[in-house]
Amino acid sequence: MKHEQHVCLVCGFNMIGFYPDQCPFCGATNKHFISAEECSTRFKVSSTPVNDRVTRLNSVPPLGLEHAAYQIETDGGPCWIDCPSSFDPSLKRADSIFFTHHHFLGASNLYREHFGAQVNIHHDDSVHEICRPFPFDVLFQDNFVHHGIEAFHVDGHTPGFTFYLFEETLFICDYVFLDGDSMKYNPFGPGGLTVSGGNRIREILDGRKLSEVCGYNYVIGYDEWNRKFAAGPIFGGY
Repeated sequence: MKHEQHVCLVCGFNMIGFYPDQCPFCGATNKHFISAEECSTRFKVSSTPVNDRVTRLNSVPPLGLEHAAYQIETDGGPCWIDCPSSFDPSLKRADSIFFTHHHFLGASNLYREHFGAQVNIHHDDSVHEICRPFPFDVLFQDNFVHHGIEAFHVDGHTPGFTFYLFEETLFICDYVFLDGDSMKYNPFGPGGLTVSGGNRIREILDGRKLSEVCGYNYVIGYDEWNRKFAAGPIFGGY
């Protein structure tokens, strides 16, 4: 690894080129940090099929606030949605990494170097202070389609939050949390904008034929997910 890099064991955030007293993401003290090299030794990334073209990527054992990333085998090449926190060079190559938002940047700088991957994030999230050490190749502002992956910017949870569709799979990350037989909006963001973004998601999904939903810590059938989503998630944040 070319640069000093540390990983917070509490949340999984990667700190590039500096060793702060506290994690800039969760506030944990640096006694909870390990080097990125040690992280790669202790935490591997497992690949679990979702369907014939989508694979779930998770750190093993779970790393901090463990989140899933997803690999999509498009006709134009392999792409990731979000990025694992631990760097595992044994993973299959990704040509492009697309972020839902800036909370799950993971070890994207290391995978970018390793694969020569193009890293994409919405402009409005790229300007957040925690993003400064991370390299991005494309700062998008509009909805787009890349090799069959459809990207939709909805704002809400974060200013640049973007969800993705590929064939019959929805990638929603942590915009909503499953809560038993109901659903809640992510409370770490502005309530009004989050609910408004949820309404836009509902409009975009209306009439779509979908089969799976890939969340930050779950994969669930779309019919079950949509039943909970249609009932109206509760926002309990601030």
